[in-house]
Amino acid sequence: MQTATLPARIEMLGVELDPLTMRQAVETVLGWTRDEVATRCRYVVTPNVDHIVLLQHHAGLQAAYEEADLILADGAPVVWASHLLGRSLPDRIPGSDLTPAIFAAAPTDRTLKVFLLGAMPGVAEVAAANIEERWPQVKVTGCYSPPMGFEKSPAENNKILDLIAAAAPDLLIVGVGAPKQELWVHQHCERLAARAALCVGATIDFLAGEKSRAPKWMRRVGLEWAHRLATEPRRLASRYARDAWIFPQIVLRSYFGNSRSPK
Repeated sequence: MQTATLPARIEMLGVELDPLTMRQAVETVLGWTRDEVATRCRYVVTPNVDHIVLLQHHAGLQAAYEEADLILADGAPVVWASHLLGRSLPDRIPGSDLTPAIFAAAPTDRTLKVFLLGAMPGVAEVAAANIEERWPQVKVTGCYSPPMGFEKSPAENNKILDLIAAAAPDLLIVGVGAPKQELWVHQHCERLAARAALCVGATIDFLAGEKSRAPKWMRRVGLEWAHRLATEPRRLASRYARDAWIFPQIVLRSYFGNSRSPK
């Protein structure tokens, strides 16, 4: 679902993307948080290389993307590919940058209420304290660290939805890992008592200082992936190796107009 005031989406690599600048993305999400007549929670997804690879065959993730209200390129290789394919995206917008940018841009004359869903127990509470200290106009009205496998438990899902409803946030920050977070928000967006939701991976950990982000120069030149790999090699090495093999095939297939899927 696409908001009428946004620029037309561009299609590439098997997904549609919103060609927005960071400023446009921030203004759009903040506009949603002030919308008192919305009928469901609008949500944002931020595809990186791994998402692009998964989207070639993952029907559930494809459905989540089809209903997403904003699809913003996270990975630098996705932006580079857009230039190669003649569909230049204006900006790279990682969720870990978008979230604090929204907090910073929130009006000081109105409280932005936020719920943090994700991270290990206790981490979201540290992130909440850091957020409120840095951005006084932001109030974290609730935090919850869901247990492993929560998405398969109707009782646990109902508990989470009730917690969010009780906190009545304007903005829900979901950091439970991809593609779980995108699938979960898509499944429950009609019941989510928040005006907007961001599916943003490790952002809660970053805000808590639990994980360190790459230095700014690495982010600027598109090497944040290398920093992540160096800090979490056991978790990321096999995924990055798979993606490094398949993603170039997807780009070349798009460039030459070949519809065959890579193996």
